[in-house]
Amino acid sequence: MQDEINNKQKPKDPEPHRSPMDEMAPIEDDTNVQKNNIPIDDVVFENEDGEGNLEKTDTKIKDLREKLKIAEAERMEYLSGWQRAKADLVNARKRDEEDKKEFIKYANEDLIGEILSVLDSFDMAFANKETWEKVDKNWRMGVEYIYSQLLSTLERFNLKSINPVGQKFDPNYHISAENVPVTDKSQEGMITNVIQKGYELNGKVIRAPKVKVGELKA
Repeated sequence: MQDEINNKQKPKDPEPHRSPMDEMAPIEDDTNVQKNNIPIDDVVFENEDGEGNLEKTDTKIKDLREKLKIAEAERMEYLSGWQRAKADLVNARKRDEEDKKEFIKYANEDLIGEILSVLDSFDMAFANKETWEKVDKNWRMGVEYIYSQLLSTLERFNLKSINPVGQKFDPNYHISAENVPVTDKSQEGMITNVIQKGYELNGKVIRAPKVKVGELKA
């Protein structure tokens, strides 16, 4: 009984004092705490395109492959075109070089053709040996020396004389000036004499020789 009286007389503990700031402080929400404690591994990020739709990886890879295929085809086309152009250029240069060489070879053909008449004059003078030997020896030797110098100069330009005596007559390379009778069958159609020498320049006949051809007489 005395305890009950004591308890009634014992003052109650005063309530804790709360400041105005404490009253304004928010009460923690268990839900927010739970959200903040979510492990990072549980968060899923999804890539989205500009329109907000999920990118379709397979479709994009397929498109990239198609673009790569087109780019490779264009590259091969450009490469082939470049190779053809290069080959054409090389061939054109070769043709130009060949044309230049041919031009150089025969650039003097007309000039040399005019000089051939001078050689013919020398040949006619030397043809009559009896008359030529009657000429003063020193003068004759001087003329023969000039003739040999002229021939040497022309030979340096690849001019060669054609003397087909004893060869079979060929109308493609020889000019028949006269047929002469022969009794030997082996001489028929053969060149027995050269009336006018022929000449070739760099392997090209610039003047065919005029010849006499054997004709078999019964």
